[in-house]
Amino acid sequence: MNIEIIKQNQKSWDTVSHHFNGKDALPSYGPFTQTEDELGLFREMKNKKVLDVGCGSGHSLFYMANKGAGELWGVDFSQSQINTAKETLSGLDAQLFCSPMEKEIGLPKLYFDYVYSIYAIGWTTDLQITFKLIHSYLKQEGSFIFSWDHPLYAHITSKDGEISLTGSYQNEEVVTYETFKGEDAPMVIHKRKLSTYINELIKAGFTIDSVIESDVSANDHSIKEEVSDRYYSLYKAKRFPTTMIIKAVKK
Repeated sequence: MNIEIIKQNQKSWDTVSHHFNGKDALPSYGPFTQTEDELGLFREMKNKKVLDVGCGSGHSLFYMANKGAGELWGVDFSQSQINTAKETLSGLDAQLFCSPMEKEIGLPKLYFDYVYSIYAIGWTTDLQITFKLIHSYLKQEGSFIFSWDHPLYAHITSKDGEISLTGSYQNEEVVTYETFKGEDAPMVIHKRKLSTYINELIKAGFTIDSVIESDVSANDHSIKEEVSDRYYSLYKAKRFPTTMIIKAVKK
């Protein structure tokens, strides 16, 4: 766990969190991805205990409440995000904690039916510890489902509609972005390969159930995409997956 990086990212997320209110939340798994309604990775949710890792504005937990989940738990390292989540979940009995996901904070062990993380897991500074903690929270046969930027997507660039590959996918490194969402909010993030996520899940004791390199959603398929050089665009997403989604089970 890298305390210096965590503190920097916490400060920056508190600055930019208002840009993400309700974004990248279930039933969406990420930009231009197939939805939970299409993929059906969660089974019957009635009375299930769920933990949202990187719960953000709380909208995924609100979705779970509407699906009948029995207990709502969430953790996020941004106090601003936690404050927003409390507003989103007002009137619901949700247990929310402000903490890095890679820190042991006394969450119950062998307790949850589902742990999930929607576009947040990549912010951890220690993937191995994070996956081991998540494994410990789950009941036997419990499921961990997460989505994140497809690790190769950051290397896909577009100029005047011509898509090319830049940089080295093989090079797993720590990258610093001096601004985020146009604000003075430096962010530090670890680049990891798809195989790294899968292998660390296996080392933590998980069995891999599904690996999805998501197509665009059914609604987006019918839209005629315009040429776009934006980082996330339907033009790029129809040619290369923006998102990876992995479901793993504790056997």
